[in-house]
Formats: sequence, structure tokens, C-alpha cells
Amino acid sequence: MFDFHTHTFLSDGVLSPVELIRRAHVMGYRVMAITDHVGHGNLEFVVKTLIKDCEVASKQWDILAMPGVEITHTPKDEIDYLARAARELGARVINVHGETINEPVEPGTNYAAVSSAHVDVLAHPGLIHPEDAQIAADNGIFLEVSARKGHGMANGHVVRMAKSVGAQLLLDSDAHEPGDLLSPSYAMKVARGAGLDEHEAKALLEDGPRSLLEKIGVPYYGDYTFQL
Repeated sequence: MFDFHTHTFLSDGVLSPVELIRRAHVMGYRVMAITDHVGHGNLEFVVKTLIKDCEVASKQWDILAMPGVEITHTPKDEIDYLARAARELGARVINVHGETINEPVEPGTNYAAVSSAHVDVLAHPGLIHPEDAQIAADNGIFLEVSARKGHGMANGHVVRMAKSVGAQLLLDSDAHEPGDLLSPSYAMKVARGAGLDEHEAKALLEDGPRSLLEKIGVPYYGDYTFQL
């Protein structure tokens, strides 16, 4: 399994970074990013803490754990600055908390995220406009298919928009507690529930992660084939 959107008690999750990584490893995860919620006040603390724990866990266990962020509920005009600052601090995966249908995210957040050269993933983008999906496709920014309750209610729309413009998709857990981590069978169900056929769903779960790792310049040499 690959997962590029998870949280610890550095934001609103329940586990420490090391425990989350350990539990993911035991479940068969190969690669993960910890992407705690950040804004101006906690950005430096979160990234520096995650760098240390991810380095230790990746050295000791057979898993690639990467420090990341999810820029969350910040003013839209600050997103590009925060994404650039997170990258400079050492975050490997930069997510932006998109305009999910069940939270009061500032309108225009999706546009600001997909317009930034420093953003990798627009998380749970909700009822994303076709124009914003096109910008994401043009800029190589991934649109997320979310396994998170509530956020995932717009997955079908996200998939349709991505298909219509050729944007890349990524399926993530948005895990906040141990039970949120994904098994292969559940990940496949989420992908199929978003409107993908079995071939498309398997491609999402295999090709999307490899493409993201290539985008962020992280080599992954594992012989990974998605297995139910």
C-alpha cells in the first residue's frame, strides 16, 4: 500500500508519528507520508518533528516514511507562500486541504492550490470546477480520491472531472486513527465506489503513487503490484 495523506497527534490525529508508521508497516504499507495540518504558526515545528521521526522509522523498518504537510483552512492567498516554505523546510509531500463539501473551506482554495508550483496534491477537492481541474492537469497536481468519511462523498465528481481533463488521481486514507489505515481490499472498494472499473481502480492504486514519487523526486525501487 501507498498512502500520502495521514495525520498524527501533531495535529488532529491520535497516534505519535512513530506509532502511526509502525502500524502502517505492520499492515503492509510500503510508502507513506505523514501530512499533519499546518498553518503559519505550527509549520516549522511540525515539519522538523516529522523529519526526525520519518528518518528513524525508515532506517529501521522496511517502509519509506516521508514528512509532509496538509495546508489547512488558511487564507487562500497564503497557500503558495506556505507551500514554498514547507518545501524549503524539508517537507517531501505538500497537500492542500481542498474545498470539501462538509467543511467551510474558503472559496478559491482549490484554485490557489492547483495554481501553486509547490503543491503536490489537492486533497478532497469536493465539487471542483472543471477549470480548476484543468489547471491541476496542466500543472501536474494530483486530485485526491478520499477514503475519509464525509470527504469521500464527492469522489465520483472528482473522478469525472479528472477524467474529462486528464488530471492525475491519487487515493489516500486521510487517516487520523489506526482504524483509518487502508487495507488493499478496502482501497479497491473506495476506488470502485468512486466510479472506476476494476482496471481503472487497479491503475489508480498502482500508477498514481509511482507518478507522485517521480514528481517529487523520490526513487522507489520496490517491485509493487497491487494485490487483493
